[in-house]
Amino acid sequence: MAGHASVAIPHSKTKYAIAQILKQEGYVEDVSVTGDVPMQMIVIKLKYWGKRRERRPVISKLERVSKPGRRIYVSRREIPWVMSGMGIAILTTPKGIMTGQQARRQGVGGEVLCTVY
Repeated sequence: MAGHASVAIPHSKTKYAIAQILKQEGYVEDVSVTGDVPMQMIVIKLKYWGKRRERRPVISKLERVSKPGRRIYVSRREIPWVMSGMGIAILTTPKGIMTGQQARRQGVGGEVLCTVY
């Protein structure tokens, strides 16, 4: 929302997998890892649409669903539809971190990490 070109966050496997999904789904332009092993950072190049003065971020809302105090688990039949299919849900499953649509296709449920639209 601040209009920055990119954001840098500390590296973890989970954060990197979520960033890769956002890139595959077209919500961010690029994802890269910089730095040496003890202090690696994930650099995410944000994506905007519209003219220069009226540009708006592609991600209008990113909401964390599962929290450390309350984990939300769903079966394959209960995977949420976000904005009637216009957004995505990101899940962690026994087969890895994936979108809700991919989890439905593979027939697995898991923990809902966040929703993006």
